[in-house]
Amino acid sequence: MRKKSNTPNRGFRVADQIQRDLTDLIARELKDPRVGMVTVQAVEVTADYAHAKVFFSVLIGDPVECETALNQAAGFLRNGLFKRLMTHTVPTLHFHFDRTTERAADMNALIAKAVSSRAQDD
Repeated sequence: MRKKSNTPNRGFRVADQIQRDLTDLIARELKDPRVGMVTVQAVEVTADYAHAKVFFSVLIGDPVECETALNQAAGFLRNGLFKRLMTHTVPTLHFHFDRTTERAADMNALIAKAVSSRAQDD
């Protein structure tokens, strides 16, 4: 009888390791001036480990330019991951700008506006 594998947990662990290694690679080895201060927010790996969506945010710089530069440097970053990861397959990287922080700031502004208008009404 076949033993049940921990495949879902392994996927999360691989994604977490990719996130940590990419953060280091982008900060230390990527010399593209279009890539400013980038924070890797999350990594989603497919079940077969062939592709990884990398969600990032930018503190300084243009998000569209940064996304283009990161996608162009994906092969270089993947090569760096080959040297660091102890897996048979290193996924192809696809970078996407994460707008979650922008949406959270907008929601906080709306809540603050609603609270202040309610306080004025009372």
